[in-house]
Amino acid sequence: MSTLKTPFRYDFVGSFLRPQKLKDAKKQFEDGKITKAELDTITDDCIRDIVAKQKAAGYHAITDGEFRRTYWHLDFMWGFEGVGHAKNGGGVQFDAEMADLEDTYLTGKVKAKKHPFVEYFKFLKQFEDENTVAKYTIPAPAQMYQQMIVPQNIEQTRKFYATDEELIQDIGTAYQDVIRQFYDAGCRNLQLDDCTWGAIVGNAAKQRYKSLGLDLEEVKARLLKVNNLALLNKPADMVITSHICRGNYHSTFFTSGPYDSVADYVFAQENVDALLLEYDDERSGGFAPLAKVSSDKKIVLGLITTKKPELENKDTVIARIHEAAKYIPLDRLCLSPQCGFASCEIGNKITEEEQWAKLALVKDIAEEVWKAYK
Repeated sequence: MSTLKTPFRYDFVGSFLRPQKLKDAKKQFEDGKITKAELDTITDDCIRDIVAKQKAAGYHAITDGEFRRTYWHLDFMWGFEGVGHAKNGGGVQFDAEMADLEDTYLTGKVKAKKHPFVEYFKFLKQFEDENTVAKYTIPAPAQMYQQMIVPQNIEQTRKFYATDEELIQDIGTAYQDVIRQFYDAGCRNLQLDDCTWGAIVGNAAKQRYKSLGLDLEEVKARLLKVNNLALLNKPADMVITSHICRGNYHSTFFTSGPYDSVADYVFAQENVDALLLEYDDERSGGFAPLAKVSSDKKIVLGLITTKKPELENKDTVIARIHEAAKYIPLDRLCLSPQCGFASCEIGNKITEEEQWAKLALVKDIAEEVWKAYK
């Protein structure tokens, strides 16, 4: 088992553009032209290839690119008892287009069972070596909680949970079970992907929650509570990080706003080992909230965008890293893209070549900035 621990000085979030071979196979399966077993074989081959490319790029974390899932978050939720889903043509409005998503809702009490993602992790783990460690990405507990209390789901949720507190308790407990499943399978590096904090910042969020009759500070407290409950009693030698995002669908975004209003919660109190933060443009605000980060956390600055193909100016990125270091020591900082390259199957509007150029830039900058650090 690899003893390497995330995050690394140069890192990435987790998802990669689906190769055409995989897209074609998925379509053939949906059209009934190939079997599930044939699709799985092709998916396995594509994962072997993406892992080899991550290693060739010189990265120490390896992921399966999220190739086995359609959505970064919903597929994972379907792996619990009490969660149903249906394709009804709905979605969520992002900045520039409607994100095509699948309805996901409660059909009973939330309980853990043998989670299929753990088997997916086992396939990835075999590719670890002395220079790399397998990292697996799953949506944060707060993401599942938020999914079940959105306006289109709340009436269904209340059939099984009279209060949010009961829902939080069951989600947190179920996550504890699944985290232990990952650990028992040899996972020592788990990443929680979390759009809930990104969705609650900014003036638009204030208006949205006010229209729903929800107190913003109470919502923040509940997001923190469910995440920390899930992390209760986590194994001491398991690194769990969290990636905070404002939406990443087909190069569009869901919301904008600085971290100031959530820093006292997630930066100061969430019990993760590191935070991977979106900081690729002005929508994320300044670095001052980093002063609120608890001393036991590392911060991965997402300064390279996955939404556009143009490469960032190296000197500008380096200057921004040193600006952030005014609020948190440089030796607790790392660098990554702001998000994955394909949070959903559709992927962002860049090419695979541009994807790897972005990662090469991240590595180049990090090696220069942290050359004095091991």
